[in-house]
Amino acid sequence: MARIVMKFGGTSVANLERIRHVAGLVAAEVADGHQVAVVVSAMSGETNKLVGFVDELDADSANGGAIEDEYDAIVATGEQVTSGLLAIALRRRGVKARSWLGWQIPLKTDMAHSVARIEDITPDNLDASMTDGNVAVVAGFQGISEDGRISTLGRGGSDTSAVALAVALSADRCDIYTDVDGIYTTDPRIAEQAKRLDRISFEEMLELASLGAKVLQTRSVELAMNNNLPIRVLTSMAEDGVANPGTLVCHEDDTMDERVVSGVAYSRDEAQITLLRLADKPGTVAKICGVMSDANIIVDMIVQGRSRAENAANLTFTVGKRDLPKALEALESAKGKVGFEGIKSDSNVTKVSIVGIGMRSHTGVAQTMFEALAERNINVEVIATSEIKISVLIDSEYTELAVRALHNAFELQNA
Repeated sequence: MARIVMKFGGTSVANLERIRHVAGLVAAEVADGHQVAVVVSAMSGETNKLVGFVDELDADSANGGAIEDEYDAIVATGEQVTSGLLAIALRRRGVKARSWLGWQIPLKTDMAHSVARIEDITPDNLDASMTDGNVAVVAGFQGISEDGRISTLGRGGSDTSAVALAVALSADRCDIYTDVDGIYTTDPRIAEQAKRLDRISFEEMLELASLGAKVLQTRSVELAMNNNLPIRVLTSMAEDGVANPGTLVCHEDDTMDERVVSGVAYSRDEAQITLLRLADKPGTVAKICGVMSDANIIVDMIVQGRSRAENAANLTFTVGKRDLPKALEALESAKGKVGFEGIKSDSNVTKVSIVGIGMRSHTGVAQTMFEALAERNINVEVIATSEIKISVLIDSEYTELAVRALHNAFELQNA
């Protein structure tokens, strides 16, 4: 007998028909003798609708002020509805089940409403209920803050809820059910030859998730890696049961190291900023990063080059596309303090990345990547690397061409 946490996203529980189907998948695990906890998201589109209600009221108000705690109380109701409906569907199948809200477990978070982080889970009551044969149907995305208010974990927070709960319950694995049947070498909508991977390492998945892959949330992968909790990504859409075993995310093994590159990721959520004729002296870049930090803006790729002006440099870096207006405003305000003469920006850029733990032990990876891009006349604006990834910033017009070129160059269709 294994203890399993199953997580179902919004498309998997989009309506009553899908919820009945999910109940069948859960019942099958119970029939196999496993103890099961289920974490559910809100029905597809429900959270957006609730957020829209809050935004409309906020737009009507002439008075500002913090509303994050009430925001959480509202948007968390989507998961509450889903958890109750799934518990009913399971009972109708003769499966013992009950729903749990975050505060009932309790799943304790910090005070950062709407983007809270999990601080502790005390699963004693949940554990006892599961040991007694009940399926625990848990509302994902939510917990309870230090002041006793409902808190939410931000977009993708149900993944984090599921992994954190699996760790607290000492589960054997966490199964993440989505509308895709695993982790692919790249987006199948761009490269038809993209192949589903049977296994991928935590490190690779963490890089892919942070670089634009949408299947798993970054915090959930990091939490699983730190606690050596295997995650299985698979589909809930097959009407005759699970069509394939999905992709297992786990610590690397020898077979993974044989792949030089495991995947190609891309992110269109990028904007490029170039500061012209900066003072070329120690501490200048630190000042710029300080300005961005004070504005709560994350800086990603950075490259510095010599300017034609004497004792000056040009600095190019990237921020999230949504943060571009705020970043430009902050930089203009600090122009005198930082010491630059001009500023340029471009939001029509895409970050394309290759990821693979095999890069640590194979040479020629960068050469293959840049040759593949050059053969298609794709110019590279910025480059960033780590031990297992190379990222480049290119014009958005060439996104799909670059992804397909790199997928073919590293023969990922044979992965």
